[in-house]
Amino acid sequence: MTYSCFELEKRGSLAHISFNRPDQLNSMTVDFYAELRDAVHSLDSAGGTRVLIISSTGKHFSAGMDLSVFEQGDLLKTDSTLDRENLRDVVLSLQNAFTTLEKARFPVIAAVQGGCIGAGVDLASACDLRYATADSFFCIQEINIGIMADLGTLQRLPRLIPDGIARELAYTGDRLAADKAKALGLVNEVFATQEEMMAFVEEVAKRIAARSPLAVSASKQALTYARDHSVDQSLRWAADWQSAILDTKQIYECFVAKKEKREPVFPDLRPRSTRLN
Repeated sequence: MTYSCFELEKRGSLAHISFNRPDQLNSMTVDFYAELRDAVHSLDSAGGTRVLIISSTGKHFSAGMDLSVFEQGDLLKTDSTLDRENLRDVVLSLQNAFTTLEKARFPVIAAVQGGCIGAGVDLASACDLRYATADSFFCIQEINIGIMADLGTLQRLPRLIPDGIARELAYTGDRLAADKAKALGLVNEVFATQEEMMAFVEEVAKRIAARSPLAVSASKQALTYARDHSVDQSLRWAADWQSAILDTKQIYECFVAKKEKREPVFPDLRPRSTRLN
């Protein structure tokens, strides 16, 4: 399938989405959100993807929402209660594109170069891992144009960095440089060039893909559940889920592979019978 805002490549168990509108600073059109949601749904439903990498081209990772979205008067009208009800549905639909990354059964890695601005931060915040180049920065741009960020940054970022720092960024619209983002834990590592970053990200993705997809998926779900619930609730959830998915064959395969000095071989997840919500 051809997408208007990015390219999707599938190589074995690794999938790679690369934004391909560098002349437009990889800004996100209305079509982008639907395409991203559908692409991730497709990968998740098929069951063969073990890691998704999201990267970009050109000077910036993404300048956020494309200006064309704001120029669509009917989309953002607030003249009546019916208009505002419609706007709420629009926002929920756009949010869902990024929530899909969080709900996918596989880990999602963001590889950021240059500016990660506005909706770009919404997207990066919804990923599992983030890596960046030394020239990159993060900016909650919405406050600079008189609106509240509403696609996930304000909900996810305070769980990734200290609350006070997240609030400062949200209120001022200041840039968070890559080195400080690493110090705060927002990004895992910073690299001098995009080439170095992508080589490292590929190696991380391959190491994840070599593990049991069932165990990795369960771990992702457990971490996300624990983020949003108490320790006691999360422990009970983990006990229930572990009893449901524990596979002694996969445990045995790990021990045999180690004894035979080879990588273990695990089956892919089964295709989903239903789409993500």
